[in-house]
Amino acid sequence: MPASHTKTGRRRAPVAAIVLLSLPALPFAVPGTAFAAPLPPSPGASGSTAPGTTPGAGAGASPGSSTSPGASASSGTAAGATPGAGASATPPATMSTVGGARLGLPGTQAELGSGAPVLPKDLTARSWIVADAENGDVLAAHNAHWRLPPASTLKMLFADTLLPKFPRTTEHEVAASDLAGMGAGSSVVPLHKGETYSVRDLWLGVFLKSGNDAVHVLSAMNGGVAATVQDMRAHAEELRALDTTVVSPDGYDAPKQVSSAYDLTLIARSGLQKKDFREYCATVKTSFPGETTKTSKNGGKKSRKTFEIRNTNRLLAGDTDVPAYPGLAGVKNGNTTEAGATFTGVAERGGRVLLVTVMNPEDHGHNEVYKEAARLLDWGFSAAGKATPVGELVAPEGAAGDSSAAGDAGTPTATPAPSTEPVAAAAARGGSGGMGVALGVAGGLLVLLAAGVWLVNRRWPLPGSARRGKDG
Repeated sequence: MPASHTKTGRRRAPVAAIVLLSLPALPFAVPGTAFAAPLPPSPGASGSTAPGTTPGAGAGASPGSSTSPGASASSGTAAGATPGAGASATPPATMSTVGGARLGLPGTQAELGSGAPVLPKDLTARSWIVADAENGDVLAAHNAHWRLPPASTLKMLFADTLLPKFPRTTEHEVAASDLAGMGAGSSVVPLHKGETYSVRDLWLGVFLKSGNDAVHVLSAMNGGVAATVQDMRAHAEELRALDTTVVSPDGYDAPKQVSSAYDLTLIARSGLQKKDFREYCATVKTSFPGETTKTSKNGGKKSRKTFEIRNTNRLLAGDTDVPAYPGLAGVKNGNTTEAGATFTGVAERGGRVLLVTVMNPEDHGHNEVYKEAARLLDWGFSAAGKATPVGELVAPEGAAGDSSAAGDAGTPTATPAPSTEPVAAAAARGGSGGMGVALGVAGGLLVLLAAGVWLVNRRWPLPGSARRGKDG
């Protein structure tokens, strides 16, 4: 039920002390970004086989993989998986190694230490990843760098790129040309030409209804679709999301438009450091401006009613067979013919914040992408502190303290303090009805009260049944 599509990083930084409070502002900050050159072809660094690959979700053992104590090994692709645009039916032998050599290997990668639970046995996604949103540790992954069509999860990159450009109170009257060029069957809010919407309205349309119409209007405000694609490509490069190639800003199926579970997780982590991004992606439902109508036949008074829009993220809003996931606070879902179902989510439990991305489950059952994401989150919260990380989410290019070379010591450098305004407070200020439904259960994400500096992991600094169709 999601919406449309399009398409679309390495550095270091210092450590910061944090205080765990109630859920709304993620505890890490990303410095301002600049849009420069378009994203170049992604490098395909090969990954050497490392010990400790673990059993996959229904995948067979791959040649050359070995098993280490406390972990079993396997790789490959789920049977019956169909190739998407620009992707083969099986993961390539050579994938990017951004974030660590293990992440460049095909199949499931995990190191289950003493007391760590085994991975869920019933995972069918072609690619997935579970990572700690704070320190960047990748707890487990399956074909993390496999380039696959992203569907509307690509809207996370769109939002992370354009959100800083327009104040939320800015108003825009929609022209017919703003809505031109949308793909057939695109998901829409809907917006109406001749009507005026605030930037906040448009972003709620992007996140809740995955509206391609809202994406196209915001793109028009940014100089057009082509300019927006270039901006997104440049930002993806800066984030070091090098598996990502953007062709359409809404995630709609397009030749060569791809991303990866790793990249989508990097992108979500960056976006969640913006308070408006957190507010919009965590909103369960809100009232939205409708079309202006005449109240009398003689053309007298006009009125504009509102209608309710509800978030299509089933782990946030819930559904008949999928309850709202406790502690979930976003991020974005997608579904297209080529991509299948895709999903990236963030959740907090017991003071720990995890990110999960699931791409194209082979099981096409109702809400399967959300069910597999929930199982992976459950596993991640149980395994955190027991499973040895198999990689990490890298910091953006140019991040404070980044030495550019993996493994360098780096010198801690202070960076601008991130917002400490809780999502709930931002929602109350902006009037986003219904967000408390999700956040009330969570109890709170985490607020950074220390001076704003990069968080670091132990090696480098820091930093849902959707119908299958071309709607994102």
